[in-house]
Amino acid sequence: MRRPETGPAPRGRLKLLAIGAFFALPVLTAWIAWWLHLAPGATGNYGTLLSPQPVAAAPLAALRGRWVLVQFDGGACDSGCERKLYIMRQIRRAQGGEMGRVERLWFVTDGVQPRAELLAAIAGTEVVLGAAAQAAAFPPGEGSVKDHIFLVDPIGNLMMRFPRDPDPSRMIKDLQHLLKVSQFG
Repeated sequence: MRRPETGPAPRGRLKLLAIGAFFALPVLTAWIAWWLHLAPGATGNYGTLLSPQPVAAAPLAALRGRWVLVQFDGGACDSGCERKLYIMRQIRRAQGGEMGRVERLWFVTDGVQPRAELLAAIAGTEVVLGAAAQAAAFPPGEGSVKDHIFLVDPIGNLMMRFPRDPDPSRMIKDLQHLLKVSQFG
């Protein structure tokens, strides 16, 4: 005799649905998390990513194989210039054991020699005098090239520009992420 199917669903079907839901839940949760936090168009970086473009500057060629933080400013170096130099130094130091993979470069856009006490405070930073012509290879974004700190990758490509008055902690995170995933430098 056949059993009538008028009552609740057989137990076997309920178990199968429960197992299917158990395995589908992580996939559904991951998809929702991706959509909320990493939706197309959203970025996780602080600096502005630029289309990689090679920078043909002799000082950068000497630093090839390292990530290079670059700034442009006059030799008189006002408080904004000093702050950028300080931020670049601190960002490099914050990398800890990876610090040797990061260099700093200051293109002095005029012929003015920076103060001796400033040069002592930024020891280790490459300083290139009279380098106004080098600025043409760096896109200024909003304002001028003097407003930003740039990042050049170990291959010699300009790849990122940080905003005026940058947040050092967010710059540190960007650089840490790049150093972590990079096979170069």
